[in-house]
Amino acid sequence: MRRQIIVVFLSLLWMLAAPAFGADRGALFKVTGNGHSMYLFGTIHMGQPGFFPLEPRIAAAVAGASALALEVDPMDRKAAESAMKAHGMATAGAGIEKLTPAFKNRLNKALDKAGLEASYVAQYKPWLVATILAIAEYAAQGYSAELSVDAHLAHLAKANKVPIIELETPLFQLGMFNRLSEAEQLHFLEESIAMIETGKQGAEVRQIVDAWRKADRGALDAIAHRVDTDTSMGGKFVKTVMLDERNVVMADKLAALLQRSDRSVAAIGVLHLLGSNSVPALMKARGLTVERVY
Repeated sequence: MRRQIIVVFLSLLWMLAAPAFGADRGALFKVTGNGHSMYLFGTIHMGQPGFFPLEPRIAAAVAGASALALEVDPMDRKAAESAMKAHGMATAGAGIEKLTPAFKNRLNKALDKAGLEASYVAQYKPWLVATILAIAEYAAQGYSAELSVDAHLAHLAKANKVPIIELETPLFQLGMFNRLSEAEQLHFLEESIAMIETGKQGAEVRQIVDAWRKADRGALDAIAHRVDTDTSMGGKFVKTVMLDERNVVMADKLAALLQRSDRSVAAIGVLHLLGSNSVPALMKARGLTVERVY
């Protein structure tokens, strides 16, 4: 979670490392209604220079958009830090301090693999420790949050004076994890450690990034199906709270944006665009015309 602020250098990195022509990435939908149109683009919240430039149609659409809707503005570091302090800090004697010696030993091995000190995570709630370990899996494979697709699009929008609309806030997003009891958070952390120990976490990172990078519709839909059918505690939480519940609210907000604004672009995590309860499916149910471009 401790990330250097390198936004100033992003443009230079993209120009030096990017190929000459962008390729299709993630998933793209076009939504129309009331004489207005919107591109709905599926992002990934981590990245590397080789992801950019994005497909020319996306770059042009954002540069000329009436508005860019994102889950949150990734450039707003103060809001993210404030949310983490409000929802991610453990009270004395709680959280991972209650781990059994065996559990603590497994956690320390996972932290050591990630290059993190146990003293660093001791202050955080178990769900946040699990999140930090997940981010470390991406970092180990060369991906960073500073080069996320969301950050790239926000940078492009601001360079072209396109207003950014936040569909959520970091305070809301992190607050969802506090619905988990302390016991559930510890279970969530244990599931995450087990994924790391078996190598499944790293394999899933590669599958998700590769499917997004190639705009592999079949692979993305297979990942969405796996999320839908995951019976683990963490999997059910992701499906019901992190995806389904949020999708309803985002679909409502995007439908309202389409009603009042033409040529807008919405860019949200790609898993929000897949499956029967996805944002595109919900917008279609609201009477809008939805076309999957790729």
